[in-house]
Amino acid sequence: MRKFIAPDYYLVDELFTDEHKLIRASVRDWVNRAVIPEIDDYNQRHEFPFHLVKELGELGGFGPYLPEKYGGAGLDQISYGLIMQELERGDSGIRSLASVQSSLVMYPIYKFGTEAQRMKYLPKLATGEMIGAFGLTEPDHGSDPGGMQSSITDEGDHYLLNGSKMWITNAPICHVAVVWAKDGEGIVRGLLVERGIEGFTTPETRKKWSLRSSSTGELVFDNVKVPKENIFPDIKGLKGPLTCLSSARYGIAWGVIGAAMDCYDTALQYALERKQFNKPIAAFQLTQKKLAEMLTEITKAQLLTWRLGVLKNENRATPAQISMAKRNNVKMALDIARESRQILGAMGITGDFPIMRHMMNLESVITYEGTHDIHLLITGADITGENAFA
Repeated sequence: MRKFIAPDYYLVDELFTDEHKLIRASVRDWVNRAVIPEIDDYNQRHEFPFHLVKELGELGGFGPYLPEKYGGAGLDQISYGLIMQELERGDSGIRSLASVQSSLVMYPIYKFGTEAQRMKYLPKLATGEMIGAFGLTEPDHGSDPGGMQSSITDEGDHYLLNGSKMWITNAPICHVAVVWAKDGEGIVRGLLVERGIEGFTTPETRKKWSLRSSSTGELVFDNVKVPKENIFPDIKGLKGPLTCLSSARYGIAWGVIGAAMDCYDTALQYALERKQFNKPIAAFQLTQKKLAEMLTEITKAQLLTWRLGVLKNENRATPAQISMAKRNNVKMALDIARESRQILGAMGITGDFPIMRHMMNLESVITYEGTHDIHLLITGADITGENAFA
């Protein structure tokens, strides 16, 4: 197996603590051992590597920044970012599994749930004994979640939930879903829906060209009776789901650097070994241009996420700052994947190398949890005070 050499042109490692580097090393070793040797086969078969869930739980990859009381490790936000980076170096689908579990399921339960909800769900989600999903996007409402049609009706001793959610990571395999729906007054509320309740189904989305080793599906609710104790008691409006998305987008900003690193390192090593016209292709100007530009963009992204992590640790990172990092870094990673594929030529499209898999995965990442254009408008609204969404 090719030995990965992480690029660090500006010595960013010096900004990390020994604990940060130890955590990164443990996740990197696991990815090298458990993910990389087999992920392409799962991707080719369009199958989810279910056995990795328990291993990822044992590694501490689910909710690592939550308190130990609830199964987390009490780590800081830079540690979380480095974990996401290493997981996405393995595959975006594995990082998506951990992102959704941590930031879109465990985080809202911790942030908005009751103590009973926290104790019931969080420890089992932390170990991977339970898998969670996050239901916000609908067939007709993606970038405009406020237009959602899913609804809950107060039936006295329970809520009656109707509607559907689409493009939901972990849906076909989830044990519990954090679902956002409008109440009788049109206010968005969050509630927990467990598998097994009558009327709750999770059909799988097939025929994907991207995130093929990730489990994607729908959440369908047909007169689902949800117990009253399963609602988040105090959070109302879109602030709830958008707060969760900020946490997830932060993880993505780190994660995609891992994919970019893997593509760059693959291209660099290949360029040094592959010979044409009696010399390695790394000796040609256009190849060096590609490699130099890749490293420059990776370095910029590393510094961007490190600073964002510091602000996140200080509770000073704004949603708009997180949007900027998500948009910039995903585009950066996708561009690097495409340029890396060029360096490898025809070999770049084969499963012998990770580049095409990363490239196709990133086509989803640049769309989900806020599209590239929507994040641009979030930045635009923040700097002008003018909302260009409508």
